[in-house]
Amino acid sequence: MPRPIVLGVVGDSGAGKTTLTRGLIRVLGDEHVARLNADDYHRYDRRMRREMGITPLHPECNHLDILTQHLLHLRRGEPVLKPVYDHRDGTLRAPAYLRPARFLCVEGLLSFHTETLRSAHDVRVFLAPPEDLRRGWKVTRDCTRRQYTTDEVLRELDRREADAIAYIAPQRAYADLIVTFTASRTDDPSHLDADVLLRDSLEHPDLTPLLEVDHGGVALVRRGRDLLLRIPGDLTAAQVTGLEESVWDRMSFASHLRARRLGEFTVGTSLRRSNSLAIVQLIVLYHLVTARATVALGGDPVRSEWSAGVAPEPT
Repeated sequence: MPRPIVLGVVGDSGAGKTTLTRGLIRVLGDEHVARLNADDYHRYDRRMRREMGITPLHPECNHLDILTQHLLHLRRGEPVLKPVYDHRDGTLRAPAYLRPARFLCVEGLLSFHTETLRSAHDVRVFLAPPEDLRRGWKVTRDCTRRQYTTDEVLRELDRREADAIAYIAPQRAYADLIVTFTASRTDDPSHLDADVLLRDSLEHPDLTPLLEVDHGGVALVRRGRDLLLRIPGDLTAAQVTGLEESVWDRMSFASHLRARRLGEFTVGTSLRRSNSLAIVQLIVLYHLVTARATVALGGDPVRSEWSAGVAPEPT
């Protein structure tokens, strides 16, 4: 079997990494995706971190060397016995066996921290929501799923701020796509606006035809060597269909994946759908399936020169 295609999704805690990847895994099929959560490589459990005064955002709080080894093994098609961190109570559990699949989805805080880690990913996505929006997401998630109180989450956010600036934010310079969801005219999370910075480190789908007709305020802006795609959160179903068709037409070899819906997410126990999320997921999906096709034919996905180790100027 050709080696797995590796997707890396990096962002601060609560930035929406799992929301983005869950939809992609649903479309690609659970049986075709191995999921690696870099949080499993935390060196200390929640109690120990409190006692030591260290945050999980700090590189020294994570076994990045073991994460690197495991990622390289999986990329070569070799299974690993990986550690397990239980977010429900912040404890370290018994290790678990992880087998590679056609696609490897890696979510993490520090997955682009070193050049070796960066080079192991075929597609790199960085999530950068505004801080007030991310804080709201994190409070909701940690209080409902991770046994925190609101005051505990807010204190932890303040404690992590310096490490987020020092170690999380710089990784955006190495991403192929930088995704920023922002609040639109309403507070409905189903209608968030999205800015997607498409770096020239990968060859993105040609989106210029989108500007030849009215797509409800969608804009494509040149930023030096990069492109900025602006997606309003209030697109109609017809406008979304037009956008999606433009991308699907460029990956007709993966038309069998269209049966599954993108853009779904949950708020509590309620299933919702976001059109802007669906379009972002579709662009990431494009890169995954085109890289898969390239590797299957014996090639290797092409990256630009800067991605080999020299970061571009911040955008």
